[in-house]
Amino acid sequence: MNVQESVEKRMSIRSVRTEAMWQARTGPVFLNYLFFILLAIALVGFLYYLFFYQSLALLYFPVLLQGTGVTLIISVISMVLATIFGFIGALGRLSRFKIVRGIATTYVEVIRGTPVLVQLSLWYFGFSVVLSNLGFNPYAIVYQVMTALQSNSLVPDAFNGFFYGIIGLSFNYGAYLTEVFRTGIESVNKGQTEAALSLGLDSQQAMRRIILPQAIRITIPPFTNYFITLIQDSALLAVISVTELEQLTYGLAFPQVDSNKKLFVFVFGALFYLILCYPLSLLARYLERRFAAAY
Repeated sequence: MNVQESVEKRMSIRSVRTEAMWQARTGPVFLNYLFFILLAIALVGFLYYLFFYQSLALLYFPVLLQGTGVTLIISVISMVLATIFGFIGALGRLSRFKIVRGIATTYVEVIRGTPVLVQLSLWYFGFSVVLSNLGFNPYAIVYQVMTALQSNSLVPDAFNGFFYGIIGLSFNYGAYLTEVFRTGIESVNKGQTEAALSLGLDSQQAMRRIILPQAIRITIPPFTNYFITLIQDSALLAVISVTELEQLTYGLAFPQVDSNKKLFVFVFGALFYLILCYPLSLLARYLERRFAAAY
């Protein structure tokens, strides 16, 4: 009787374990199926929403596509300049000279401690006036250069807004990238620098050949994330009369009397931002997995 009870008890324990394992396996699978079903329903609903307002979408598509191109150009130029500012700032933060470190630290703290919208306004309404009084007019300079090339008609009337808007975004994101690059450089083991110096390399060669290649691999994922945010923040250039995607979206939405159509225009404009940002988001996730192990 004891042997039979022992066998029954073991079989009962096994059945409980088997049932628990089955529930543990089927639970996440069920949630995955549920997620994809809900995602499919949401996608079908959104496609129907676009189809319902297809006439409005086809009418405004070329305009918003043009605005998307302007936004992309602004973002790419701003990110290139921000990378330059950030790299120079990172070298300043790591400098042995206190004055250079102080200037770089002040730049980072002031920029990160003030809103980007205020900075854009200062560049457009403040620094532009000061530079103009000193004889610096970006529109006139570019117009003269393009006139020599017989292409002055390509210079937009609001070129000053584009110029100072790009400078403002670049200066702002350069401060954030300064800390990204500084952290990436400092994350490399100092022993590698000592090993490079012991092999006969000077400090510049060690930085260029040993430290920077490893630091770049570490900073690529956060760099991509900041690029996504910069694309979204480029919408702030609308306050300084730059005709980009956000400005065009507002210009097309506000004349709409029907609130449903007005909402659709905003949703349609947001879709263009999603088309720009989502591939970069996928790239950032891939890079984060690829470079998760720091070198």
